[in-house]
Amino acid sequence: MEARNQSHMPLRSEFADDADMLELVEFFVSELHERIARLEACLNEHRFGDLRFVAHQLKGAAGGYGYPDLSRFAGVIESQLTADPSGKDLASLSRSVADLVEVCRRAIKGHTPIA
Repeated sequence: MEARNQSHMPLRSEFADDADMLELVEFFVSELHERIARLEACLNEHRFGDLRFVAHQLKGAAGGYGYPDLSRFAGVIESQLTADPSGKDLASLSRSVADLVEVCRRAIKGHTPIA
């Protein structure tokens, strides 16, 4: 996917200018460091069922908080692990996790906290 091609570009929520959503978006973004750690731990420990679950949760939450790109990248991992629950294609899965982590970092970089 194209995550690495745009890694320098911050990613903003579609709701970044919505005062009613800003606090919720801030909370979502504040949890992304923990989600990144969980994604990487699940991959490194070959806990593919847990990795699929974390990706599934992130896919749904990201869309709801105005991050469709993040949702799309999480959906790739969920689809890969639905088709290959044992993670046999570890190289491809690792690239997908790296792409998702990069998009999460772009979202963190692109978020402006409430003053």
